[in-house]
Amino acid sequence: MLNALWTPTAAGDIPLPHRVAMAPLTRSRSTPEGVPTELNAEYYAQRASHALIITEGTQPSADGQGYPVTPGIYTDEHIAGWRKVTDAVHKADGRIVIQLMHVGRLSHPDNTPHSRQPVAPSAIKPEGVTFTASGLQEMPEPRELSTEEVAATVDDFRRAAAAAIAAGADGVEIHGANGYLVHQFLSTNANERTDRYGGSIDNRIRFAVEVATAVADEIGAGRTGIRISPGNPFNLGDITESDTHELYQALVRALAPLNLAYLHVLAHGGDEELLHTLRKLWPTTLVLNRAGTDIPTRAKDIEDGLADVITVGSLSLANPDLVERIRAGAPLNTPDPDTFYTGGATGYTDYPTHTISS
Repeated sequence: MLNALWTPTAAGDIPLPHRVAMAPLTRSRSTPEGVPTELNAEYYAQRASHALIITEGTQPSADGQGYPVTPGIYTDEHIAGWRKVTDAVHKADGRIVIQLMHVGRLSHPDNTPHSRQPVAPSAIKPEGVTFTASGLQEMPEPRELSTEEVAATVDDFRRAAAAAIAAGADGVEIHGANGYLVHQFLSTNANERTDRYGGSIDNRIRFAVEVATAVADEIGAGRTGIRISPGNPFNLGDITESDTHELYQALVRALAPLNLAYLHVLAHGGDEELLHTLRKLWPTTLVLNRAGTDIPTRAKDIEDGLADVITVGSLSLANPDLVERIRAGAPLNTPDPDTFYTGGATGYTDYPTHTISS
């Protein structure tokens, strides 16, 4: 069954030597200004044997930042920092796309460079707390974006995609999952707008489609992916979808004519019916993340034709040589959650490879 993992494929214009990719993982190790460093370059280059690296969520604007020391891709300094990363990955014969993540209402003024109120589809306060430099704080009520500001935010994604390519990335992934801004527009309780971006399903998917269209127009559809998480409660800030099946079928139908490089689905809740429906509707590469399942289970999705590529999250974090370990049937390092966001090399670039640990 694992043989299904090793056949070459492609994600749009990006050729892939096999089918085990690295999922996006926030690691909170950029500079306070959001500039990637040599340490970040080392981390990603260590994992270059993955078929494709999808980077941690990267803010396309100052308004898009949700957490301290996460990277940006909207200034010249950001571009220069990411160039160190992409050069290191390419030197190690890897492929890398930068995930564009605008967090929307899941933010706090203390975490942004301009200290402004978070923005969102509607002025509805999310439940829960968020990490800030001074500790955990409640997330405040966001400011509703005007119709004109929604269009400007679409342009932020377009410019960030161009900056990612200028930084040497092979493409970008639009983060439309996990309760962040694109997902907030899709929801029925975070989005109570009465303009053309709210109300009906066609209106609620409009922002996602406009972002994908703008990015594809800017850098090419073959270098543009998008991630979705139908029905996923992780990090949603009490977001709900009352019409998940209808919503995501409409969204995928609307995105399909763009001929994007890939659709990245974060599967949750065992909704196999919807997953199989989306597979039938999607015309290009489908990337699947079944968090919490073992590698043979994920490989079976490729063997069965449900997925073309699988992404692996925390196991990639803990195993820089994950691909080599899977091929060899070697034991895997266990991720250490206590060091996921603590900064520095510990729990970041110091996980042993199999040749060192054997």
